[in-house]
Amino acid sequence: MSDADRTPTEPRIYFVGSHATGKTTLARYVHDRYRLPLISEVARSVLAEMEITLDQIRSNLDTVNRYQHEVCWRQIREETEARGGFVSDRAFCNLAYAAEHATIMPDLMRDPAIGRYMQWVGKGLVFFVRPHPDLVRDDGVRAGLRWEDVVRADGMVKMLLEMYGIPYVTVSVLSMQERVRLIDEVVKLRYPELVDDARPHFRGPLLRVSALEEQVPDAPKRPGMPMPGVPVPGVPVPGVPASRTARDDFDPGDA
Repeated sequence: MSDADRTPTEPRIYFVGSHATGKTTLARYVHDRYRLPLISEVARSVLAEMEITLDQIRSNLDTVNRYQHEVCWRQIREETEARGGFVSDRAFCNLAYAAEHATIMPDLMRDPAIGRYMQWVGKGLVFFVRPHPDLVRDDGVRAGLRWEDVVRADGMVKMLLEMYGIPYVTVSVLSMQERVRLIDEVVKLRYPELVDDARPHFRGPLLRVSALEEQVPDAPKRPGMPMPGVPVPGVPVPGVPASRTARDDFDPGDA
């Protein structure tokens, strides 16, 4: 597949990996900064529609199969129905969990639609977010919050990336500052048109100098103006003849 074939006409950005790696936080960042529609984790909505909990799913294999089947095809449907590009906090990741908990994996992998979907993902920009122990915490949705479970799911996602030859950018640092810098640089290279319309990192109101002066009456009125009671070279001092200034009274030995 040529580079031209790999570049979609509409920007699509994926964050894939195990649970508890910060994918959703990064997807929301891209959504806010680059004004792309966000495809949120469909597993949450499927759980709500089935009116079940993860504990209930694990106790019934048929329910597990139905849940994993619905999550897989719901994710694909959400992506293919999106218009104008999007950012998603996962892609094929649930296949790793289907392999771990369900028995539908052979049927899924034999379906030609899965192969076409993996090629579709490969034409987008894929960030592979690696796990870190400090990010593992319970949120009521993730399947297994032991570190070994997270690492196992991470390995299966990597296997799928490699098996289908999907290009990806690894995000392995923990610092959010370094994560977003990496994402910004890669997005700038892959989708430069998004940068022109990107929101600035800081969008809060800036405090006007006049407002600062009203709140802090004794604050300097402008940069370079004296603080109350502090002589400044070249500025007349009350009680000192006009011919003399603070500069005249300044003794380097006092500094």
